[in-house]
Amino acid sequence: MLDSLTVGRRIRQLRSDRGLTLDALGTAIGRAASQVSVVENGKRELKLGEMQKFAEALDVTVEQLLSEEAPSERAALEIALERIQRGQLYATLGLPPVPVRKALSDEAIQTILGLHAELERMHGERIATPEEARRANTVLRAQMRQRGNHFAELETTARELLDAVGHLGGPLSQRVASDLATHLGFSLHYVADLPGSTRSITDLKNGRIYVPRGQSPDADPRTVLLQALASHVLGHEEPKGYAEFLRQRVETNYLAGALLIPENTAVEFLQRAKAQRELSVEDLRDAFSTTYETAAHRFTNLATEHLGIPVHFLKVHESGSVVKAYENDDVVLPTDALGSVEGMIVCRYWSARQVFDAEDRFSPYHQYTDKPTGTYWCTSRIQSSSRGHFSISVGTPFADARWFRGRDTTTRFASTCPDPTCCRKPPTDLSRKWQHQSWPSARLNSSLLAALPTGSFAGVDSTEVYEFLERHAPAAQ
Repeated sequence: MLDSLTVGRRIRQLRSDRGLTLDALGTAIGRAASQVSVVENGKRELKLGEMQKFAEALDVTVEQLLSEEAPSERAALEIALERIQRGQLYATLGLPPVPVRKALSDEAIQTILGLHAELERMHGERIATPEEARRANTVLRAQMRQRGNHFAELETTARELLDAVGHLGGPLSQRVASDLATHLGFSLHYVADLPGSTRSITDLKNGRIYVPRGQSPDADPRTVLLQALASHVLGHEEPKGYAEFLRQRVETNYLAGALLIPENTAVEFLQRAKAQRELSVEDLRDAFSTTYETAAHRFTNLATEHLGIPVHFLKVHESGSVVKAYENDDVVLPTDALGSVEGMIVCRYWSARQVFDAEDRFSPYHQYTDKPTGTYWCTSRIQSSSRGHFSISVGTPFADARWFRGRDTTTRFASTCPDPTCCRKPPTDLSRKWQHQSWPSARLNSSLLAALPTGSFAGVDSTEVYEFLERHAPAAQ
């Protein structure tokens, strides 16, 4: 696509350099001076034939006219000023346009551009409310459901990367993960002073990836590196909004998971297990040496696409609130008025809550639950971290439970949620006894009152990142 503003300013600069008037250039190309002026002001795109005529008249090539660089620093400022005045934000201000004249100094233009940039920042900060984020998350989850949570293009990318380093299958070792970094042109550096707001930092200038020296005992050290590599491979640029930030996170997590549990070998493994009616998230975890959560995620990526099994996934905090959720099996997840699931409370009779009461936390927990849309079988496990205890659950409709180990469980509960009488509304006798005789002191989550973290990379302190890179950058040769 032609940038009519840049092309127009280049034509004006070339005309001026050659001492031509608007009339003279118009005569040379067979157009009126007014039509040339419209082109120079970037208000009309040129067809190829017209471009060739301008190039001949100005004694340059078409490629030179199409150069993306502004013809001068002054022209760059004028182009930027024109561009913001044609934008939606400037239009909402109700201000008259600023004529771009020679009398308008460079400093004045820079001041206007700076003020506009600050307005954009404040506007973006204002719209990045929890409501906006929840809407974006709801849209993204619907898109994932539409494709069965299977991203074929990312599976292909993972396969090509693994082939490039000669990985033949089985668990992905840390050595192979390092080989991937080398293949992509990066060296690994383990540091003790990584900014607290980051999981890793990629130095694109010097081809370095910095990861923490001391890994959390509940984290997979390969995942942090693979996620950093995934962002590079996918060509992610600085996100322009929270929806794009979320999409990038989903893509990097997916590609990292596809590298840890490759599709071809995982599908063969799962198909054999299905034929034996022994599907198990634990077995997938053990076969590829990953965390239970990674294995559960990958199961949802592959189960519907390759096994024909609809599923749902839940990660629930011990308080009962949803951290992550996905479904394509018509289970009714708790939602707010915006359709968002994250932060909502799961029914206390679901497997995701009942598993916290299980005495045996070493063995997988299985349960049938009668829900408004049918009976579902679920398998759940507790995963502990520095942020608390979480349950990871994978479920499927009753008809598909026959493919899973643990289908013979006798544990069964009934749930009528979202009906408030199911588990949210206290029984009548208890309410009558205690409603006016108690006053609980709520443990308020401060994040409920806070705006979303600001910045393109939500919550990341850019100053800390740049200071870190400055400290660790290799000395100039």
